[in-house]
Amino acid sequence: MNLDRKVVNTIRGLCADTVQKANSGHPGLPLGAAPMAYTLWSKVMNYTPKDINWVNRDRFILSGGHGSSLLYTLLHLFNVGVTMNDLKEFRQLDSKTPGHPEYGHTVGVEATTGPLGAGMGMAVGMAMAEKHLSAVFNKEGYPVIDHYTYVLGGDGCMMEGISSEAFSLAGTLKLDKLIVLYDSNNISIEGNTNIAFTEDIKMRMKAFGFNVFKVEDGDNLEEILNVINEAKKSVGKPAFIEVKTKIGKGCPAKEGKASAHGEPLGVDNVIELKKNLGLPEDKDFYVDEEVYNYISSQQKRVDSVYEEWNEMFDKYLDEFSDMKELWNQYFTPDYEKILSESLEYWEYDKKDNATRNLSGIAMNKIKDLFPNFIGGAADLAPSTKTYLNGSGDFSSDNYKGRNIHYGVRELAMAAVGNGIMLHGGLKTFVSTFFVFSDYVKPMARLSALMKLPLTYVLTHDSIGVGEDGPTHEPIEQLTMLRAMPNFNVFRPCDATETNIAWYMAMTSKEVPTALVLSRQNLPDIEGSNREAMKGGYVIDDSDGEPEIILMASGSEVYLAVEAKKKLENKKIRVVSMPCMDIFKQQDEDYKEKVLPRKVTKRIAIEAGSGLSWGEFVGFDGKYITMDSFGASAPANLLFEKFGFTVNNVIDVINQLYK
Repeated sequence: MNLDRKVVNTIRGLCADTVQKANSGHPGLPLGAAPMAYTLWSKVMNYTPKDINWVNRDRFILSGGHGSSLLYTLLHLFNVGVTMNDLKEFRQLDSKTPGHPEYGHTVGVEATTGPLGAGMGMAVGMAMAEKHLSAVFNKEGYPVIDHYTYVLGGDGCMMEGISSEAFSLAGTLKLDKLIVLYDSNNISIEGNTNIAFTEDIKMRMKAFGFNVFKVEDGDNLEEILNVINEAKKSVGKPAFIEVKTKIGKGCPAKEGKASAHGEPLGVDNVIELKKNLGLPEDKDFYVDEEVYNYISSQQKRVDSVYEEWNEMFDKYLDEFSDMKELWNQYFTPDYEKILSESLEYWEYDKKDNATRNLSGIAMNKIKDLFPNFIGGAADLAPSTKTYLNGSGDFSSDNYKGRNIHYGVRELAMAAVGNGIMLHGGLKTFVSTFFVFSDYVKPMARLSALMKLPLTYVLTHDSIGVGEDGPTHEPIEQLTMLRAMPNFNVFRPCDATETNIAWYMAMTSKEVPTALVLSRQNLPDIEGSNREAMKGGYVIDDSDGEPEIILMASGSEVYLAVEAKKKLENKKIRVVSMPCMDIFKQQDEDYKEKVLPRKVTKRIAIEAGSGLSWGEFVGFDGKYITMDSFGASAPANLLFEKFGFTVNNVIDVINQLYK
């Protein structure tokens, strides 16, 4: 047995033991895909444990995240930081080896994967980031950004719609540093994929604009290596490699069967597997010292590449001294300092305007302050006001462009945004209409899980959409996003709060932010100020202790302020709540100061579901909220129909005084 085959068999044995000990997991993919994964890591990828954050490393994403034991085994054998004990603690509480790979939790994991297809979208984002950064920084003879993105997934990833969205974009953009490895075994949980999946994948990928390759025998290491190297020569097109494998390879009772997918092989079957592989049947988690030594010797190839890159980078900075400052602006910007000290950023007209317009103005100031600010919309930039003027369009003809045209692909757009952030060096945003946050939500959830401060610009925030009707009028979406852990939802009422929302989004280190913005013009409110950074604050106070508190966000803050003006004989406090998530994080003294417990007469005013407001309204309060779908009519008529008028606010206030 040659050493490469011995390593592959060792990987298979470790994966089987890992799942068996946990009595939970998915051994099928690891057993089938071990040869291609090992070949990639040992013979092809430029990745070194000496510097796991090396900016020019090749990226590897396991889109079929259920096969996590394969990734953890690779990270262990290649000395990236996963210990043998970590493998033994697979899927256990507080272990470093959870059921699906989690970015930031396990060293060496490039992306949180699990929802099938998500890794495909994030890989496209990483490849886009590589293209943009290489266009910005590379000089003749100095390819300082020059690496590949590899993503491995199976039939499930190919069935999910997100992969089609992402691959369509990748082909359009000619991302030739993206290589997709398709673990093609024709098995899913319910059995043979023919029951639901019979399309010609290769033809689909060709139609997307990929160069397509095939490995007939996924257990043939030489064939795998030759095809991957051939795929790397792809110019002007991303590469797609179908690798024909057998799920559960090597286990006589499970090979090629659906039962290999998502359950342990069983003690007896693990023994039979080890017999087949030439591994000691009586030893669990067995790695011959020769395997460790062989992998270590192969790493010398990457060590050499890494050292050469560092030498080149030093010469690059010497020869192009102006690029050092630019490099720092991309990779180590001080968002807080630069924004705080920018007088221009904090200057704005106090005129009636839609918050989507005000956001667009703020974004164009931000793009002048931060050259690494890049992003786009799902074919909606003219409506969401997210175009960065004078910054060019990101395309296969101009990778320097900072405006990304995602097309009508919201789900993939959010995944790509995650991938761009994961790559490093860029600060990005994505944008669509707020009602379509339903399409965005699964990937926004991954942003929150991964602690990626990606910004979501979500406009047309209420029934103010008007004539487009209930399909385009968000109702429950504010509550949906607010319910998500580690996710800030800003709904600003005017220019001051909009600028603060962008400031908070740009300076956030671990929390993604949604900016929920109006289509219709809103008046500037005299009392709005930087206290909005605390998420909720008193925007208009009563004379003396308040008897009643009006709470609102966005366009409804004005209604509260105007109602207070017309009831001068009543002691009313108006609280603007642009971001509940941040307000809840304030200390108890501040929250008590803004919303004193003894004031139980409270009204929440928001053109969205009332569910978000319960803890603030209490048992004695009232709601002016949307608890039905909207309708198709001019916005002013809809606001009147559904009770969002000053007169109705006054009526509800008077009800509390009865």
